Amino acid sequence: MIFLTLFQLNLIEIFFIIFTVFIASIIRGFNGFGFSAICISGFSFILSAIEIVPIILALEVIISIFMAPYVWNKIDWIFVFKILIGIIVGSPIGLYLLMFLSPQITHLSVCLLIIFFSILLMKGFSNQKINNNYVKIITGLVSGTLNSLTTLGGMPVALFLLATSIQPTVIRGSLAALFFLTDIYAFILSFFSGIVDITTIYRVILLIIILPIGVFIGNKLFVKSKEKTYRKVVFYFLIIISIFGIIRIASNIYL
Repeated sequence: MIFLTLFQLNLIEIFFIIFTVFIASIIRGFNGFGFSAICISGFSFILSAIEIVPIILALEVIISIFMAPYVWNKIDWIFVFKILIGIIVGSPIGLYLLMFLSPQITHLSVCLLIIFFSILLMKGFSNQKINNNYVKIITGLVSGTLNSLTTLGGMPVALFLLATSIQPTVIRGSLAALFFLTDIYAFILSFFSGIVDITTIYRVILLIIILPIGVFIGNKLFVKSKEKTYRKVVFYFLIIISIFGIIRIASNIYL
């Protein structure tokens, strides 16, 4: 088929990517985060990292727009901008450390820490004392650094919000707003660095129609869920994504 040449994918690969984006959209609509983590795990079977990054960044920006009507009134903008301060400082630090640290070892360490803290929080641990400006900026600093090193920058922010027992509606809305702003910045950088080509644009256009459907379903599930259910789903999601990350790293090392 001639149209397949526009995407540089075969039909099976297109269906697989559409399915991955659909599942990721539902998770994003429910959690407020997790879209990139799922897409990276799925896309990596088909596309190279340099092809994946601009597609995911563009889709993250677009899906945030589709989520806006569901979360706008629940966004804690003060929290978002404090985290952004840390991310702006932390991102270049992560890029610098990338020259000296092994991304795979760092990724593995982060995954193990996320599993540990997720289990700790599932057992009922919470700490309102860390809900202050200094810790928020430090959380953003860690997020920005880890995002440059491992693309797992969203997870420390999610864990911080869960540890401070903030309402799920605020967690979801604030994370969606945060990723919208950071991904616009990252996409602009990737565009001017030359990794966004016409094939990227065609692939993004193909996938856009899936996003509002997944977000709608995810939002319906969120509305019907209780606070305890939301937190449990997010904890299990963080653990599962971390386990997949560990498996992927192990396969890269030993295969």
